[in-house]
Amino acid sequence: MRTNSLKDPFLILIVDDDSFIRTQLRLCLEKEGYWVTEAKNGEDAIALCQTLRPDAVLLDAMMTGIDGFECCSQLRTIPHWQHVPILMITGLEDQASVDRAFEAGATDYVNKPIHWAVLRQRVKKALEQSQLHQKLEMANQELQRSATTDELTQVANRRHFEEHLKLVWRSMMRERLPISLILCDIDFFKFYNDTYGHQTGDKCLYKVAQAIRNEAKRSTDLVARYGGEEFAVILPNTSAAGSACVAATICSAIRTLNIPHINSKVSDCVTISAGVSTEIPSAHSSYEELIAMADKSLYQAKADGRNCFRHYNQQFLVIKRSHYFSNNQHSSAK
Repeated sequence: MRTNSLKDPFLILIVDDDSFIRTQLRLCLEKEGYWVTEAKNGEDAIALCQTLRPDAVLLDAMMTGIDGFECCSQLRTIPHWQHVPILMITGLEDQASVDRAFEAGATDYVNKPIHWAVLRQRVKKALEQSQLHQKLEMANQELQRSATTDELTQVANRRHFEEHLKLVWRSMMRERLPISLILCDIDFFKFYNDTYGHQTGDKCLYKVAQAIRNEAKRSTDLVARYGGEEFAVILPNTSAAGSACVAATICSAIRTLNIPHINSKVSDCVTISAGVSTEIPSAHSSYEELIAMADKSLYQAKADGRNCFRHYNQQFLVIKRSHYFSNNQHSSAK
């Protein structure tokens, strides 16, 4: 189904091998203000439904080639077509034919000879129900999105981060592959808010979040707001060297934003400190340990003067400041 705006008429596809019936149906529906397109057989109908995405289909049951029942069944296999109204037009009134129509996926049926007033009302009702379902589906999608997304920064929220980390941890354990975690904290963000105000601070948080997301490029990576001015990046199947390069590019990307921060003690623009941890999950380790190691790394980065990252991997490893990594190293080490 098309995403129908309030100003656009509904598009209805008429499928019938009788040109006279198609013309009569077109005149009736156009009189009601609908847009109408036609197909003379089931094969053409299936092709049109995949390209034009009509809002409803009037489908003759008895046609040569693919009949209406088979056509209806095939239409229901098209992605997102489970709730598009399909009204079967049939001269068959026996219970077996009616049952067959609904089993094929028909929303409703209209008997021949067609009672035009009944047809108009059934089309109208079917479209209204379809629109209602579409609105409910969109509302549910928005609820799901808001349940997993931080409203301010538009990255994953803390709850989604924790659920996703558990899933990735179990997956990497099965595959015996490394998982890395980066915790990032905006340096002296309280001073930033005190200097520029909370509204500007919110804009800063959004820009930083998006810059981090731009550097965690793979579809399997997840960027989340961990809390306040702190962000987390989950990197499945990423080694210590690879995660160090990602952390380096993130630190560099934040500096490149060049967001003024006159009261920072380490730079005249906004910077971050980052802590990184890497582990191959096992029955003797836990994702909580991965978080704890990243947190210790972040603490060490702050102790070492901020505007840098540190990595914790079994033993505490001191990694050079992020600006020592070149762009070529970033792309090759992950």
